[in-house]
Amino acid sequence: MRLTLYGRRYCHLCEDMERALGPLQDELGFTLEVVDVDRDAALEREYGELVPVLAGPDGREICRHFLDVRALAERLAVK
Repeated sequence: MRLTLYGRRYCHLCEDMERALGPLQDELGFTLEVVDVDRDAALEREYGELVPVLAGPDGREICRHFLDVRALAERLAVK
């Protein structure tokens, strides 16, 4: 399953969430695409100051600002 992390380069919360997701990839069975919202005007408008936002393959938000491991595990359990 591919998850998307929307963030920006100068965001410490984004870096924290990406770092926290790393060790969980093998354990929970997902890949991670990191998208810099500042590279796309539409994404920047959509996410603005909400980043980081972790989204599932369907585009629905799993969590924002801080990693919610429980919400992530629950979403991944629903196939």
